[in-house]
Amino acid sequence: MTQTLHSYDPQELSTYLEQHVAGFSGLAEIAKFSDGQSNPTYQLTDTAGRRFVLRAKPPGTLLKSAHAVDREFRVMTALAASAVPVPQMLHLSGEASPMGAQFLVMEHLNGRVFWDPALPEQPPKFRQGVYHALVRTLAALHDVDPNAVGLADFGKPGNYFSRQVSRWTGQYRACETQTRPDMDWSIDWLERNMVQDDGQTSIVHGDYRLDNVMFDSQTAKMIAVLDWELSTLGHPFADLAYQCMGLRLPQDGMIKGLKGIDRRAQSLPEEADYVAQYCDLRGIDPPENWAFYMVFSFFRLAAILEGVLHRAQSGNASNPRGIDTMSHSIATLAQAAKHTAQGRLS
Repeated sequence: MTQTLHSYDPQELSTYLEQHVAGFSGLAEIAKFSDGQSNPTYQLTDTAGRRFVLRAKPPGTLLKSAHAVDREFRVMTALAASAVPVPQMLHLSGEASPMGAQFLVMEHLNGRVFWDPALPEQPPKFRQGVYHALVRTLAALHDVDPNAVGLADFGKPGNYFSRQVSRWTGQYRACETQTRPDMDWSIDWLERNMVQDDGQTSIVHGDYRLDNVMFDSQTAKMIAVLDWELSTLGHPFADLAYQCMGLRLPQDGMIKGLKGIDRRAQSLPEEADYVAQYCDLRGIDPPENWAFYMVFSFFRLAAILEGVLHRAQSGNASNPRGIDTMSHSIATLAQAAKHTAQGRLS
C-alpha cells in the first residue's frame, strides 16, 4: 500500500460513501494499492472493519476515452450472472466526486494475484491449473452474447482491427515521447496488411493477462477478472493474441513473459497448444493470419505504455515506479512487432 494520489477531504468522502454504498459505516482508512499503472485503486476500510475497493480515474489531463471507470463498472455489472467471475459492483460516482474524478466502488475479494507468469513458487499441477483457468475464462467471456447481457452498444460494429490500429496510432502520436523507428515501421505494416472483417464480435477485455486476474487464496480457481477499462465489443482473437504475447515477452520486462523458458519442462503452455485449447473450447477453427494479430498486440501494448510513460513524465501516473526502464520496454515491444511481421520471432 502507498499514499493516495488524489486530493480529497476525508470527511466529505466518508459522508458520500455512507450515502451511496450500501452497508458502508464511515471511512476509517484509505490506502492506495502500489501495483498497477493506469487507474489508481484504493482499499477502503470502514468503521466496522469491512473492506471495499475504490477505483478512480487519475488526476490531471487525460487522453480522450482513456481511464474509463464507467465502462469498467458497466461491463462487470453486465457479467455478474455469467460464467466470467467479476467482483460485485457497488457504486459509480459522477465526474464531480469527492475524489475530484469519477470512481467506482466494488467488493473487496480475498485472493491472490500472480505477477510472474512462470509461477516459480508453485508446483507443476498448480501451474497447469492456472493456465487452464485463464484459457477457459477467456473462452467463456467470448461466448457471452453481448445482446443478452445488455451490451449490444458497448462498441462499434465491424472493422475492429482497422479502428483499433487507427485509435492506438492516434493515442501513440498524441503522447509520443521520442521517435521510435520500429513503431513507425510496425504502424505502416499493420495498415498495409490489415485483415478483413470476418464478422466475429465478442466482449473483449483488452488487457487480459495473468496479473489482471485473481485466484483463490489456496487453489488455482479464478475468482475475478479485473481491470476492464479497455474492454469493448471487438474481435476475440485480439484478446487471444494478447494473452499469447505474454508467452513471447522477455522475463525481465515491465510486463514479465515466458521467453526462453522450457515451458513443457515447467508445465507451462506452448502457444500452439494454448490456441488449440481455446478454439476447442469455443468450437471454432484455428485463426488465420496469426502473425497480424500478434504484431497488433505488440504494437498496441507499446502504444499503451507510451501513454503511461507520458503520464509519468507529466507527474500523474498511478504507479511511477520503473520509469527509467519503461522506454526500453516500449522499444522491446516495437522491435518484437517488427520481428514478428518479418517472421523472425515465434
